[in-house]
Amino acid sequence: MKFLAGEYDVAVIGAGHAGIEAALAAARLGCSTAVFTLNLDWIGNMPCNPCIGGTAKGHLVREIDALGGEMGRAADETMLQSRMLNRGKGPAVHSLRAQIDRRAYSGRMKHVLEQTPGLHLHQGEVTALTREDSGWRLTTRLESQYRARAVILATGTFLQGKIFVGDVSYHGGPDGMFAADDLSASLAALGIELRRFKTGTPARVLRSSIEFDGLECQPGEDPVIPFSYETDHPLHNLTDCHITWTNEETKRVILDNLHRSPLYGGKIEGVGPRYCPSIEDKIVRFADKERHQVFIEPCGRNTEEMYLQGLSSSLPLDVQLAFLHTIPGLQHVQVMRPAYAIEYDCCDPLQLDATLEFLRIPGLYGAGQFNGSSGYEEAAAQGLVAGINAALKIKGEEPFLLDRASSYVGTLIDDLVTKGCSDPYRMMTSRSEYRLLLRQDNAEERLTPLGRRVGLVDDRRWDHFCLRREAKATELRRLRETVLPPDNKLNTLLVSRGTTPVSSGVRMEELLKRPQLDYEALEPVDPARPELPPFVQEQVEVELKYEGYLRRQQAAVEEMRRLENRLLPEDADYLRIEGLRMEAREKLNRVRPRSIGQASRISGVSPADVSVLIIWLCQRQANTPNNTGKEEGRHD
Repeated sequence: MKFLAGEYDVAVIGAGHAGIEAALAAARLGCSTAVFTLNLDWIGNMPCNPCIGGTAKGHLVREIDALGGEMGRAADETMLQSRMLNRGKGPAVHSLRAQIDRRAYSGRMKHVLEQTPGLHLHQGEVTALTREDSGWRLTTRLESQYRARAVILATGTFLQGKIFVGDVSYHGGPDGMFAADDLSASLAALGIELRRFKTGTPARVLRSSIEFDGLECQPGEDPVIPFSYETDHPLHNLTDCHITWTNEETKRVILDNLHRSPLYGGKIEGVGPRYCPSIEDKIVRFADKERHQVFIEPCGRNTEEMYLQGLSSSLPLDVQLAFLHTIPGLQHVQVMRPAYAIEYDCCDPLQLDATLEFLRIPGLYGAGQFNGSSGYEEAAAQGLVAGINAALKIKGEEPFLLDRASSYVGTLIDDLVTKGCSDPYRMMTSRSEYRLLLRQDNAEERLTPLGRRVGLVDDRRWDHFCLRREAKATELRRLRETVLPPDNKLNTLLVSRGTTPVSSGVRMEELLKRPQLDYEALEPVDPARPELPPFVQEQVEVELKYEGYLRRQQAAVEEMRRLENRLLPEDADYLRIEGLRMEAREKLNRVRPRSIGQASRISGVSPADVSVLIIWLCQRQANTPNNTGKEEGRHD
């Protein structure tokens, strides 16, 4: 017999990285919040690689932290090894990546959820979602029912999950979990367009069976740079990673057994990730490459399992063993968990607004892999935004929107809801046209004021931020005003760094703009410099060195925001606007862009179509009774 087991403001279905941030945001903003998960012991699980961050993903973690999210703090507390990627490139693409103790991370996140006031954890499978006048009714496998005013779908790879290992396939979730088989039908009945995506993971192997002699050791970097701006204690690398390579024999084994791959045998229907292919896919797509890199990484401090990054596969277990044994260091490796592919249901994100609420289903939000993305960091970023917006809507406040010039989070969401995705979406620095402005070092300066305004940044955090912001401004003034005399000490330093000596006084600012010099190199001739956090030093140096480029990019941002401020009416019928091409009419009617700026980024909408839209909007505003000259459009 069905019974009402609880009533909440917000219900979150799923407790992966998206679900965690969504639930914490909603509860911290004062909403009674429930989290439903198939297994409480797997909250915040890392079924793929045991790491947080990476190229562009590290930016997302910093931004989540700056807004008041949890991922950065949890990563710092459970870190095994940390490295800054892309050191040899410009500051726009520097990205932090850390190996994580996956079970410690999961336990830590579970404990944070348990300790959050107003947040309730439920182990149970939600099998049906029903609209009601006051919100939603959720029904579980045990036939208990719950009510919520808003629901956030953060189902990861569990919806109709199907595992593939060679010829064997069965319904299941990641890491031996159950699949969520019933909810998809309920979502389809609501009118949500679902599709099948696919991802995969490598085998886990026994550390003692690896022959490390001869492998390239990859230690962490010291000093360790934290993800969270609030981590104020030293972090230490606890372990090393190692690198090996596939070879021609590996390639031969895989090609000889390619017919046994469900990916190439036509058994997998879902679309796989373009930027994280399986090893068999890499062998086929990059046939001219003689070898592929493999990273051997630990899964935790209290386990002997090792992760083989770069070797995702859905080949049969005997083939997995065969190709693994061709790789240096893995000749006698023992597989503890075989590699597998997983296929799952997700939605087309073009059905979502920039708040991550469904355009035609008020009170229902999507986040994470359910929205067609891949990656823990992409999921957490969406969960945070969905949780904030669900809470703000319930409280009757204005929505929280991030544009492309504010953050990688804003870029990620805009790409999903404006352009959509034909395969699992992965964040990359190349996706942002404003990446010099959106560096990881200045995420706090860009976003913490927004987190404060929303209500996720408390007084203590805000005070610390204000002190760091003032320290940066003071240091910039000092560097612009300090003049160094042309003495032997200074000129000896300049010559040693391969740059021209000076014959008259020179400002510190001018010296820092020289490509051969950096903040650290000038320390011997700068005795008055204050003690500053490393990321504040980095911000100061970057802003001086790239001042002209930053000014140019800021001008582009202002032009973009001019178009973003030209709001489109919610009731626009694009099919009836003369002058628009048919493809543009159909795309605009489907996406329902908020502004001219968003409309210009829709695939299939040309510059000529945008011009037609601007003319139409001007005419509509001119013909609006009692027109005050203000922009007409959305006021939600």
